[in-house]
Amino acid sequence: MSQWPSLLAGYEDAEPLPTTLNPDGKSLYNPPGPRSAAYDEFPKQFDSSKNGFDFHIYYMPAVAAQAQYAKELHERVRREFPELRIYKFWDKPVGPHPTAMFEVNAFSPHQTGAFFSWLVVNRGPCE
Repeated sequence: MSQWPSLLAGYEDAEPLPTTLNPDGKSLYNPPGPRSAAYDEFPKQFDSSKNGFDFHIYYMPAVAAQAQYAKELHERVRREFPELRIYKFWDKPVGPHPTAMFEVNAFSPHQTGAFFSWLVVNRGPCE
């Protein structure tokens, strides 16, 4: 017996998925089905009363251009995503974090997805 529960529990009587390819010739066709609850709520293992996801944005404070970019990113996040919890901008390591950083908390899957995709495009030299 596996140490992990089956991710297919509840699908035991489902029709087999087709092996048909989409017109791109690479991706698999998935028949329409019910919308996943994960679009609207975090899995029950998350304690969303605190937050759903937290993002730590790290930068090197000794690199002037990177520090300036990180400051601008912090301000832009505050302006673009005021509904998120955005913490203080640290210019030195704090707690267990190995370098300067700031933290952003998201409270729903929609916020998490929106912020993640925005951050991927706009993070610049920050990690």
